[in-house]
Amino acid sequence: MTAIDRARTVAVVGTGTMGQGIAQVALLAGHPVRLYDAGPGRAREAAAAVGARLDRLVEKGRLGREDAAGARARLHTADDLAELADAAIVVEAIVEHLPVKQQLFTALEEVVAEDCLLATNTSSLSVTAVAGPLKNPGRFVGMHFFNPAPLLPLVEVVSGFATDETSATRAWETAAAWGKTPVRCADTPGFIVNRIARPFYAEAFAVYEEQGADPATIDAVLRESGGFKMGPFELTDLIGQDVNEAVSRSVWESFFQSPKFVPSLAQRRLVESGRLGRKSGHGWFPYADAGASKPAPRTAGPQDAPEAVTVVGDLGHAAALVAMMEEAGIAVERVEAGGPYIELPGEGQLVPADGRTSVEYADVVYFDLALDYRGATRIALSASEDTSARAVEEATGLFQKLGKDVSVIGDVPGMIVARTVAMLIDLAADAVARGVASPGDIDTAMRLGVNYPLGPVEWSAALGQDWAYDLLKNLHECCPTGRYAPSLALHRQAFAAKEEGA
Repeated sequence: MTAIDRARTVAVVGTGTMGQGIAQVALLAGHPVRLYDAGPGRAREAAAAVGARLDRLVEKGRLGREDAAGARARLHTADDLAELADAAIVVEAIVEHLPVKQQLFTALEEVVAEDCLLATNTSSLSVTAVAGPLKNPGRFVGMHFFNPAPLLPLVEVVSGFATDETSATRAWETAAAWGKTPVRCADTPGFIVNRIARPFYAEAFAVYEEQGADPATIDAVLRESGGFKMGPFELTDLIGQDVNEAVSRSVWESFFQSPKFVPSLAQRRLVESGRLGRKSGHGWFPYADAGASKPAPRTAGPQDAPEAVTVVGDLGHAAALVAMMEEAGIAVERVEAGGPYIELPGEGQLVPADGRTSVEYADVVYFDLALDYRGATRIALSASEDTSARAVEEATGLFQKLGKDVSVIGDVPGMIVARTVAMLIDLAADAVARGVASPGDIDTAMRLGVNYPLGPVEWSAALGQDWAYDLLKNLHECCPTGRYAPSLALHRQAFAAKEEGA
């Protein structure tokens, strides 16, 4: 183990919410902690705030009084950077401004010992760039904690271009010793979570901009069918539209305006209008009136279920629907060749989302991906204006018979959950292929950092290694902007899967 010894001092520079949280984590791990802030009196105010948090933990029975007293005794403040000379690690959590961070670490380098680890908690800046002016950038790493740091377990340990392997390992083992779950990644825009999470927001906003569905419906589908804890509209209202849009724009610009990361014009307009979410009283949804209820998702009225259907081909990830229909009393005839689709009595076809649109075919109704078709409580259906009313009614009635709420949305390719998951899988595969992080670390980061029901690599394995490639290839044909073009990594993965299955 190369984790920093608990007897050694941890210095935290920057005493805002993140700085205080990191200090609390190090304190409760047993370290002496010294707080520094350039603002007069701020370090002392932060120390008092951390002490108050410890008291609340005692009141809630989560921390013993003696442990709290010991932690408080180990907490100190500094009025000058020179007082950080004995630190074994300095974690910086100041303003996200590159020149300011560079100036700080250049000054720290003249103060601390040669074996002191220097770490930045940046979420948006290049770790390599922050370390650029240093004489010894090898001891510099990113340690990106998630807010609130005392509660969220994930820490992204980021190696800059010049970071020594021993420094990254030491940071990783120190975070683990502090009770966190660290993951390793290379210095890439957004690191793991903020890079790979972009489609969760972007695809929802795109469906909205394409007039496919309203925000409340999109949120409900992603929660109740996709298994996500929150929908992207309610989540960005919670985060702050300005904060979320700034991260999206930063990642897009850092990738030289790649179409994969194009920000949302609708979100830009929201920010420009001052509708920043909960903190401003209005975002995608209103919050100013305490008695106001959030808009309800679009839910279809009751329809009669078909008495019998024909399942053509292998429904793949939706195969559970066959048994569910039989259990619900719907007679199911099976035809192995062709498909995959469910043929309805009126000759309409109910097809799993595949990246194409209903307008391309006669009487096709698409149904969206579900994390678990048995557990899902809502299913989205899409149809074109040319799709017969009977096909939509029969498809709606079928899923209602299976106990699902049904949201009928516009004819958008790839629907909602399916296109979101496919893009998450694509960005994850690309990140693995480029050496950003291991498959396991990516899945861990996405589950812990943003609470996804499955990591994207796990999702790919569950859906089939060529599922996302096929869906995105069809989406790219519908929308040839480059946004949905499958990555080379996904192409190789799909080709290998098809060769194996041949």
